[in-house]
Amino acid sequence: MGLSLLKRQHTLRHKSPFEWQTRETNAKMKLFVLTMVCVFLQVSHQNPTGHWTLLPHILVVAAPWDQMPLRCLEQPAELLRKDAKIEDIFWRKDGNEKEQKGNTYMPEESLGGNFTCHSKDGSLLNHTVVLIQDNETNRRRDENLNCSATNYNGEFLCSWPKLTGLGGKVAFIKARRVSDNYETQCSVDKSGRRWTCSSGQSNFICSVDKKKKRKRKISCRDEQHCPFTEESQHIDITVYVWRKYFYLDNYSKRFLLSEIVKPDKVEISKVNNTTIQWSYPSSWSSPYSYFPLSFEIAQLRRGCERCKDLCRNIKSTETLTFNSSDVCQFRVTQRRTKVVCVRAKDALCDSPWSEWSHIRMS
Repeated sequence: MGLSLLKRQHTLRHKSPFEWQTRETNAKMKLFVLTMVCVFLQVSHQNPTGHWTLLPHILVVAAPWDQMPLRCLEQPAELLRKDAKIEDIFWRKDGNEKEQKGNTYMPEESLGGNFTCHSKDGSLLNHTVVLIQDNETNRRRDENLNCSATNYNGEFLCSWPKLTGLGGKVAFIKARRVSDNYETQCSVDKSGRRWTCSSGQSNFICSVDKKKKRKRKISCRDEQHCPFTEESQHIDITVYVWRKYFYLDNYSKRFLLSEIVKPDKVEISKVNNTTIQWSYPSSWSSPYSYFPLSFEIAQLRRGCERCKDLCRNIKSTETLTFNSSDVCQFRVTQRRTKVVCVRAKDALCDSPWSEWSHIRMS
């Protein structure tokens, strides 16, 4: 990133003009901070974070689940019919009627599920989906979110690993800039596939892939990102996935776009029998003089006709690297070269290389 600071614009950061002038003020400030810490600890102790609301009617509890009563109606006397009684309310879990009656229900097992409460005639009064979150498992899955971008326009893709036999669908997405001091508010549209996370300094829009085979992928865009300024705030994204048996997994990642940007494959053409040329990927940011790419070239004497990946397992000692901000040409320097491979990366950042492109010379 040091070199990119010399090439691209800096975001100026000014220090606050306010400073404490006296020891008395410092002492008062320390006393205030100490008092606030004590209050915070007291409140945290009185309000355990063993459960939280993911969305309306969806409750997340941490495993192991210390059984917590579920409430059917907040004000049952006002909502029930006059001829109905609180004792007539009955409960179902995943469609199966339970023995317990009344406005509150104490789960009999530490398993998640869809809890519904009904009036005497069977009418639905309310429902709560309880999802179980294993914090130990989710800590191991932290950073298992794989994210990449093809340019600096603020868009990126993220995917997470497939867990055999557990399936899963996206239950919630949260995206923000780390140094954002404003509270982030996230919402989903009626389709359940398009999420918006907004605050005072960022506005992310994320969409779940509609294709069945790609439902473990999302695409996001930072609407307030400017590609011509240096990033000073990391992106923090968390995807909550609703698994089979009412389990909730979360996958998180924190990054700068410059750390995950990976250009698309370059397109190579042949000028003559000994010279090739290629251009920047059409999806790459422009102007190219401001977003230069480095190119790596490999000349191979093997040319397997049936091989799908001719550029696989290339050693660094077999490659040449150079920079260019325009159409690139290369003259083959090794005799009996059958295949030439080319890939690209951001010349100013330590980011991933693109996938190899190749062209046959004979």
